[in-house]
Amino acid sequence: MKQITVMEKYPVFTLEIAKSETSYQTIDEIFVYLKKQISEHPIATYIGEFDHYTHTSNLEVGVISDEIKDAKNIICCFGKMLPKPEMLAVRPRAMGVALMEDSFVVSFLEAPNPDANTTMEKWAKGIANL
Repeated sequence: MKQITVMEKYPVFTLEIAKSETSYQTIDEIFVYLKKQISEHPIATYIGEFDHYTHTSNLEVGVISDEIKDAKNIICCFGKMLPKPEMLAVRPRAMGVALMEDSFVVSFLEAPNPDANTTMEKWAKGIANL
């Protein structure tokens, strides 16, 4: 897993997993795994999914890289405290999974909670299960 800066301001963790390194063949199969991880976590709660690929491809102005074959986000929250209203701006968390020709690219924005980052990194690495 590596940390990069996207668009010169967004700290993002990203991991590319070759299809030969995983038994998962689709994003939906990966989401079954991720939902299980979320449900077993003592704090995290599952919120939903967003089909970014379909949304963008249905827009007249939508642009998708030819390399991306499918792209979805799974959304959850690790919030156990709400000390001030501005914390709402950094929640919930989303993990993106993009299907490429020969791999999956998993990414998420750095969370203000280091434990959430560690957990999402562990979940991402768990997709490579061979």
